[in-house]
Amino acid sequence: MNIQPTISYQSILRAISERTGWKSSFAADAAVFAGLLAILYVLFASGRIWFAPFTPVANISASPRALPLYAAYSLVRMTIAYLLSILFALAYGLAAAKSERAAKIMLPLLDILQSIPVLSFLPGVMLAMVALFPGRQLGLELGSILLIFTGQAWNIAFSFYASLKGIPRELDEAARLYRFGRWQRFSELELPFAAIGLVWNSMMSVAGGWFFLMACEMFVLGQRDFRLPGLGSYLQVAAGAGDTRAILWGMAAMIAVIVLLDQLVWRPAIAWSDKFKFETVEGVAPQSFVLNLLRRSGILAAFYRTAVQPISERVTLAFAARSTSRGTETRSVRNEVREWFGRVFGGLVLIAIAWLAYRALASMAELGRAQLILLARDAGLTFLRVNAALLLGALWAVPAGVWIGTTPRVARFAQPLVQVAASVPATALFPVLLLLLLRAGGGMGVAAMTLMLLGTQWYILFNVIAGAMAIPTDLKEATRVFRFQRWERWRRLILPAIFPYLVTGMLTASGGAWNASIVAEYFHFQGETLSVHGLGAAISRATDAGNLPVLLAATMVMSLIVVTMNRTLWQRLYKLAATHYKLET
Repeated sequence: MNIQPTISYQSILRAISERTGWKSSFAADAAVFAGLLAILYVLFASGRIWFAPFTPVANISASPRALPLYAAYSLVRMTIAYLLSILFALAYGLAAAKSERAAKIMLPLLDILQSIPVLSFLPGVMLAMVALFPGRQLGLELGSILLIFTGQAWNIAFSFYASLKGIPRELDEAARLYRFGRWQRFSELELPFAAIGLVWNSMMSVAGGWFFLMACEMFVLGQRDFRLPGLGSYLQVAAGAGDTRAILWGMAAMIAVIVLLDQLVWRPAIAWSDKFKFETVEGVAPQSFVLNLLRRSGILAAFYRTAVQPISERVTLAFAARSTSRGTETRSVRNEVREWFGRVFGGLVLIAIAWLAYRALASMAELGRAQLILLARDAGLTFLRVNAALLLGALWAVPAGVWIGTTPRVARFAQPLVQVAASVPATALFPVLLLLLLRAGGGMGVAAMTLMLLGTQWYILFNVIAGAMAIPTDLKEATRVFRFQRWERWRRLILPAIFPYLVTGMLTASGGAWNASIVAEYFHFQGETLSVHGLGAAISRATDAGNLPVLLAATMVMSLIVVTMNRTLWQRLYKLAATHYKLET
């Protein structure tokens, strides 16, 4: 009897992989090498401009041929600002999560910073950077990067803080049992547990950077006009001139960059972060062609073995040795040192705040009672628009985010779409949107509300998607086994699981709405200024006129509103999420 060998589909793929493995490795190495060359070239070209003589008013070409170079310049600024945002978020989130006393000050302060519009940071940041590098373009470039940073950092910091507070008790006890040092705990518990939230909030933060790129690359400060070559300045020049053709070319270039980033950066990051999902049953993992290609690269594998892995091991051993040596100290001595350090640092911060408050009050002393009453009215109107935008954004973003996050097939095509939609600056489309709404009889008030919604809803959507993707597969299977109905499934699994992410999304969306008010309530169009009453319009008008007292007063009023909301609402919701909706056994 002849026995025919069984040839399976997997064996065929394995044989093909073995025969063509060297080809795929060569292709991966070639792609990595080409990517490194492209990055080095862009950095070299950007460096030549950065260290060139100072030219505050750059000539922004309206030709589509200039768009590739403008896109590269903007991408470099966005990347540097994002790296700074990640470092800030990790340090700030860790400090706030480790100390309840510090969190009472740090969280409201972070909420204030993420709610203050970019234009409120603009005068101090730009004048300081230009004065620091008076003869070089470097000052203007660093100022633009720091302004982009102010539109990215706060969202990532809130996400990391929320993830740290949501670490399950059993994982925390395991880390204590095995005596993890600070570095080992950070690298093997805290950072992996927060990976999914960090990736999705990084996508949202970068999208927010694209959203405010127009304000960060071209702005007017009193009688001085600052311009930097980039996509943001290109779109702002086109929007100000009402050049629809240039707007479409600029939007097409920005969408092309966003799609490339999605394929080359974010989709591989999402596929990589899926391995950190807290579950006992393996689900369907997202795939990325670029990630698979990089994993086959011999160059990256050799670099990891010879450089990354040895350095990581040495750092881990160094921190472990330091932790062991510190273990001989008494706990009371360490607590006393920390307490004294905290007192000294807190005292210095209070002195700096008191001095700045004194200077601000002295500047605002020029304002009359009538101006203060107008600011109070403007604050009330903007407050109503912000909360209406939050409500409208949550009504559609929560179900849509759960649908995308729990359905891998939908996520594959929906993720790049929402990434593009969130990144497209609504200010570039605002002229067309404004004309349509004015013709429909909506008026500037409806247009401002629409623009604030466009700057708000994506924070909620991205956080809900991250929360839905982090739901363990075994819990989903349990709801199917027990045949939960749709509403019961939402009530017992989905809403409790996404609640911490939803709180972060609503909080950062609130800051996004306050930020968006500066362009939603005050807009330059074809030589005219269209505005409605509101705090954002007051800030934009004061920035255009160089009126520092009104700018400071409007920013202070906004800060008071944000602090009140943080103490009365957001802190309580964060505490509820950390105590009642933590994923643990």
